[in-house]
Amino acid sequence: MFGWSQEDAFARAIKHALKALKKRHLLEEGAHSPAFVALSRPILSHGSEWKEKAENLEVEIQHCYKAQSRLSEQLVVEVSESRALKALIQEKESLISKLQDELSQSREQCSVLTQSLDEKTKALELLLTEHKDLRAALETATAKANNLEAENKMLVDRWMLEKMKEAERVNEANALFEGEVNSHQGSSIQALAHQQVDGVVRQFEEGAEYYVESKIPTTPKFRIPAHEGGSSAILFEHNSTKLVSGGHDKAVKIWDTFSGSQIRTLYGCLGSVLDICITHDNKTVLAASSENNLYVWDISSGRVRHTLTGHMDKVCAVDASRVSSRNVVSAAYDRTIKVWDLQKGYCVNTLLFHSNCNALSFSMDGHTICSGHVDGNLRLWDIQTGRLLSEVAAHSVAVTSLSLSRNGNVILSSGRDNVHNLFDMRTLEICASLRGTGSRVASNWSRSCISPDGGYVAAGSSDGSVYIWSVSNSKIVSTLKEHTAPVLCCSWSNLGKPLATSDKNGNIRIWT
Repeated sequence: MFGWSQEDAFARAIKHALKALKKRHLLEEGAHSPAFVALSRPILSHGSEWKEKAENLEVEIQHCYKAQSRLSEQLVVEVSESRALKALIQEKESLISKLQDELSQSREQCSVLTQSLDEKTKALELLLTEHKDLRAALETATAKANNLEAENKMLVDRWMLEKMKEAERVNEANALFEGEVNSHQGSSIQALAHQQVDGVVRQFEEGAEYYVESKIPTTPKFRIPAHEGGSSAILFEHNSTKLVSGGHDKAVKIWDTFSGSQIRTLYGCLGSVLDICITHDNKTVLAASSENNLYVWDISSGRVRHTLTGHMDKVCAVDASRVSSRNVVSAAYDRTIKVWDLQKGYCVNTLLFHSNCNALSFSMDGHTICSGHVDGNLRLWDIQTGRLLSEVAAHSVAVTSLSLSRNGNVILSSGRDNVHNLFDMRTLEICASLRGTGSRVASNWSRSCISPDGGYVAAGSSDGSVYIWSVSNSKIVSTLKEHTAPVLCCSWSNLGKPLATSDKNGNIRIWT
């Protein structure tokens, strides 16, 4: 509206100026016309003067026309500018309208956000109140926990005191028992000598009720997919055909080798099972784990009885005494061999050595152990004093397994040099050395075994074969080909048959 009123004012001003000029011109023409008439008649002598005035007036009229032309051009420019200003004003008015719409929307959003902020503020106040209440409850619970911890510490101290007293009573009873055993052993030496001659249990004498002559297995009776990821530990129960296996799936399983069916699974191990052993009464199973612990199960209930902790690296070997259900030894890659008391559930002695131990075996008397090490040596230890009794270089590289004969006079050692040696347990002198073309030990914990009658040795190979040697002539008498993966472990039942083998795929074969 402002633009139109200004343009009209300009137009009216220009028209008014033009009218004034025309009026002035007409007036001047009217004023001068009588003079021209008067001069044209009588006063011819003044013609030149009046002519000059007329010419001046004409010049002045021309100047007025030029001024009128300039004003007209200025009027055109002013009209054009007024139109541009009008378009600009319209654009500004539309922008103002748009901004007013945005302003109204922003006000609505601001109102919504203000309402949301009020709600959030109320929720925050509620949370702060709840936090304050929870903090007060936490302080109360912390105070209660501190009181319970103090009470628990007091109870533990009392329990440890009672346990120490109980240990003293047990030690006194053990001392009395050992005295009785020593006195009884003196009277039973002659009977034991009568039962064994040159380490062979006579079938017709007392104590040979489980003796069966071992036969060379030839046929795979069962093919059992036992474990996922491989099985490097299998062992028969004493004087039984029940087989216990451990695998990389952290499970320990018990099998009936008559039917090939699974009897029980023992759970609770948190790492791969690298070795297993069974107490001489067949009541307890122990597993050496890659998680630095030993796990002890009661076979009848299937429950974990103990978790033996103390090793600082993976436990790769374990064995139980053949005369006592309470003594166990274990070896780990922390360069230690530990002696455990299962009745008390803790370590009673630790043997240190510079070379890691891969395999362990108790002697028949339960007082000494034989250990096979990464440096290839066999070592004999007194478990009571921890003293190294003797040592022999058995292999050029690491020892992978040890297997004691049933009579306890011969021990079989296997090594990564693919040699299987038989040593006299009493002198650690070598009795026989077994080799075979194609026989390759598969890993640092490949377990070989000796038959119950001491006549044969079975060992697995990396090509999936199982080689059987005759001890009498040190020759291979059979090669069992059934596995499709490296064979990691062999175990022969004390009853003379069957033979069990396990491989890197977790499969078990039962041979008869």
